[in-house]
Amino acid sequence: MSGHEFIAAFDDASGIDTHDEQTSIGETTIAEMREIMARYPDQRSALLPMLHLVQSVDGRISDAGVKICADLLGISTAQVNGVATFYTMYKRRPAGHHHIGVCTTTVCAVMGGDVLLDQMKDKLGIDEGETTPDGMFSLERLECNAACDFAPVMMVNWEFMDQMTPEKANELIDNLQAGKEVHSTRGAHITSWAEAERVLAGFSDGLADEGPTAAGASLAGLKIAREKGWKSPTPPAPAEPAADDGGESK
Repeated sequence: MSGHEFIAAFDDASGIDTHDEQTSIGETTIAEMREIMARYPDQRSALLPMLHLVQSVDGRISDAGVKICADLLGISTAQVNGVATFYTMYKRRPAGHHHIGVCTTTVCAVMGGDVLLDQMKDKLGIDEGETTPDGMFSLERLECNAACDFAPVMMVNWEFMDQMTPEKANELIDNLQAGKEVHSTRGAHITSWAEAERVLAGFSDGLADEGPTAAGASLAGLKIAREKGWKSPTPPAPAEPAADDGGESK
């Protein structure tokens, strides 16, 4: 080892700006973090929703947020950074007021997802992974959103915008820019990315039952089953346990 001690772990921010110490996290947010922690038998399990709460306040995973999470959970900042830089839903740079995602996985790509993504780049004047200078929009290329029957799919603040076309996508951005009320095709009306992050942290916005949750091709199988009277088979009754003979063999 040439006199050098082997270090098994290191505190590498992996893209999180450790020089920017600004944060809007205050006592109210810290109290909410403790509330999240109380939901879990093992408090370390609270890290994911705590990071969403950091994003709802700071607009990104801030270095201050990393340190606060580590301190509250009794773990190292390296452990927090390892989680925060592993999942793509955690942003190293500030996301926009509205975060636009375009799915380009197989079915969406075939149905025009790549065209929609290129169009959004031109419309917003940014590349994927970037935020507009005014902070209004950010853009992301998304992997499969499990909505292939509604391809091509876009998302706004994680809400579905189904069967998009270039015309519908342009209108969507124009309406958001103008501050008009916009509704998800299968969900609530659009609020903001920060408010959506707060919901992912486990705090209800009261909109869970607003708007349809399923439609179209997703319900085709259910419709046919009801028309034909099909039902799922009844599972067999569990086998009776063998009688205990007290250990005696016969």
